[in-house]
Amino acid sequence: MRTAYKCRAYPPPEQAGVLNRTFGCVRVVWNRTLAWRHDRYRTQRAKTGLIQANAHLTAMKATDELAWLNEVSSVPLQQTIRHQQTAFANFFAGRARYPRYKSRTGRQSAEYTRSGFRYRDGRLLLAKMDRPLAFVWSWPEVDPASIDPTTVAVSKDPCGRWYVSFAIDVPAPDQLPVIGAMVAVDLGVKDFAITSDGERIPNPRHLARRDRNLARYQRRQARKIRGSSNHRKARAKVARAHRKVRASRTDFLHKTSTRLVRDHDVIVIEDLAVANMVRNRKLAKAISDCGWGAFRRMLEYKAARHGRQLIVVDRWLPSSKTCSACGHLLTQLPLGIRTWQCPSCGTRHDRDVNAAKNILAAGLAVTACGGDVRHSGALRVQSPGNQEPQPVKVGIPCP
Repeated sequence: MRTAYKCRAYPPPEQAGVLNRTFGCVRVVWNRTLAWRHDRYRTQRAKTGLIQANAHLTAMKATDELAWLNEVSSVPLQQTIRHQQTAFANFFAGRARYPRYKSRTGRQSAEYTRSGFRYRDGRLLLAKMDRPLAFVWSWPEVDPASIDPTTVAVSKDPCGRWYVSFAIDVPAPDQLPVIGAMVAVDLGVKDFAITSDGERIPNPRHLARRDRNLARYQRRQARKIRGSSNHRKARAKVARAHRKVRASRTDFLHKTSTRLVRDHDVIVIEDLAVANMVRNRKLAKAISDCGWGAFRRMLEYKAARHGRQLIVVDRWLPSSKTCSACGHLLTQLPLGIRTWQCPSCGTRHDRDVNAAKNILAAGLAVTACGGDVRHSGALRVQSPGNQEPQPVKVGIPCP
């Protein structure tokens, strides 16, 4: 099993200069290769593979215009070509959208394979550098000198923070003990999640809580002259505000998903079409702030890692309109109605708890029918019944 450790890095000015030049070369190679691919297909209707793309990189480095590409390590440039080939493979397979151009104001990164770095005794030496890169190791239970990374990725976010990620192969973790509990989760906006047990997990609304500060920083940035030093500083403040929102949301999603996987053997969720739901301009911001897609991905890999069962039921299941006691189906149920009484059996339902109970029942039916209960990616899922951080300075400093 492959995992990664992401640490804060602290390159001195000379190393930062080398890395910034590498980022710029990576960005140029990606953008020019992408434009070349697009133009080649548009004019010649020719498909481009990894061999042709690598040959184009060699030709670019041989020109006088781009001779400065030879000043940085060739490993990140070659990895850029491989990543772009993977991006196109994912696009043609329907797993991702068409690859886009990279911007100099966004997140910058460069990946090194074994031929581009040396890692010994917890010290990382990258190509074209004469001193190890300083980083902070934040996992006291893991000895940094004992890991054997296969790839190393150095990145810098828009607010100026540096990171280094070590990808390593580790044995699969021990399976969690069987508890005998199962739960269904109904995701929402007012409450982030409602379980079939009646538990409500409040929505922290990370973006909404920092919305006023973020808007103030954005107004200040808009008043600055583009390209000026003040505009660059204002843009960094906006990026820091977004980073805090993103970190808080990721921390919440990790804690929630870990608790569900640890406390239940079977977890049932709906196959929500989040990409379609955010097209509603009135709810797009609130839905995006929830992070439903990231939450499902966390449940998927954590359940697979620890031997739990994740069941994804059909998105068209009328979970809110169906009585979980007798199965009566309402013809309509507006969103404004949060509680309703079944006209058949008289049971009074909370809309969200009732939906979670119906999702659990549908998940158990999926298991009984012997369907594929672990799904990943953005594929349409149908049930077989229908034939369907803590402070960065805390840790072990590594030179």
